[in-house]
Amino acid sequence: MTGEHRPCCTPAAAAPSTVAPPTPAAVLRERSTRGQVRLPGGEFAMGDAFDEGYRADGETPVHPVRLKPFHIDETAVTNAQFAAFVKATGHVTDAERYGSSAVFHLVVDAPSADVLGNAAGAPWWINVRGAHWRRPEGARSDINGRQNHPVVHVSFDDASAYARWAGKRLPTEAEWEYAARGGLVGRRYAWGDDLTPGGRWRCNIWQGHFPHTNTAEDGHVTTAPVRSYRPNGFGLWNMAGNVWEWCSDWFSPTYYARSPSADPRGPETGTTRVLRGGSYLCHDSYCNRYRVAARSSNTPESSSGNLGFRCANDALPQV
Repeated sequence: MTGEHRPCCTPAAAAPSTVAPPTPAAVLRERSTRGQVRLPGGEFAMGDAFDEGYRADGETPVHPVRLKPFHIDETAVTNAQFAAFVKATGHVTDAERYGSSAVFHLVVDAPSADVLGNAAGAPWWINVRGAHWRRPEGARSDINGRQNHPVVHVSFDDASAYARWAGKRLPTEAEWEYAARGGLVGRRYAWGDDLTPGGRWRCNIWQGHFPHTNTAEDGHVTTAPVRSYRPNGFGLWNMAGNVWEWCSDWFSPTYYARSPSADPRGPETGTTRVLRGGSYLCHDSYCNRYRVAARSSNTPESSSGNLGFRCANDALPQV
C-alpha cells in the first residue's frame, strides 16, 4: 500500500491551557512475571513482506532480528488491574490531568458542553471533557461490567508507571512483533494469512462502512474482554485489534534500514512512541494496521478510547 499515513488511529493529545502536576513516579516493585508467558527468543524476519503498509509507517525493509528470551503478558492490562495500581499509588492519568481525551464519535456519552471539538484530520475522534480510563465514553459512562476489558485512555507515561509498579516493563517493538507472530513464519496475521478462517472472526476490528456504520459481526462495537477469540501460538490473546498497545521504542519510519540485528530497542530519541496491534476501529478501507507487521505511533502524553498496553520482562537464565 502506497497511501500516506493518516492520523486516524489514536489522535495526539490537544495541548491544554493548564495541567495538574504529574503523579510522583511509582516505586519499582520486585520483578514479577505473574500473568506472563516466557518466550524462547531466537531469530525472525521483522517487517512487512506483503508490501501492504503505509510507506510513512516504515514497515520495510524486512530484516532479520535476534532476540533473547523474554516474558510478555498473556493479555492487555485490564481495567481491574489498572484500578489496583491506581488504588495502591494514587496515580492520576494524563487524560485526567489534561481534563479530556479522545472518544470515537458514535459512542460519546457526555453532556454537549463536554464535547470540545474534533481531531484535526480525523473528525470521528471527539475531544471529550472528563473522558478517562474510568469513564471511557465521557462523564455519563463507567466501566461497570468491563473489569476484564483492556484499560483505555492510558498514555505511554501512564503505561510506563504501571509497569514500574508491577515489577515489569513495556515490550520493545521487536519483542512485540515476535510475540504477535506466535511462532508462525512470514504470515500476515497472528493466526495465518486469511482474515476470517472458516468464516470466523479472529480479532476485534471494524465491520461495515467506516466511520458511520459498524455491524459488529465480530461481536463488539468497542473493546472486547481481553481473553476473546483465540490465543495465538504462544498463548497470547488479542495481539490484533481490540486496543493499540504501547511499546518502549521511540518511533522512526526509517529505523528498519539501520536497526541492529540483535535485540533492537529503537532510536535513541524521538517525538512519538511506537504503537502496535491495531484496534476495534481498524478497517481495510482506511487503516489495515491489524497485521502483525503494522506500526503506528503517538506522543507519549496522548490517550484515546482505543489505546492500551501490555507488559514484558527480561527472562532470567534457566538453571
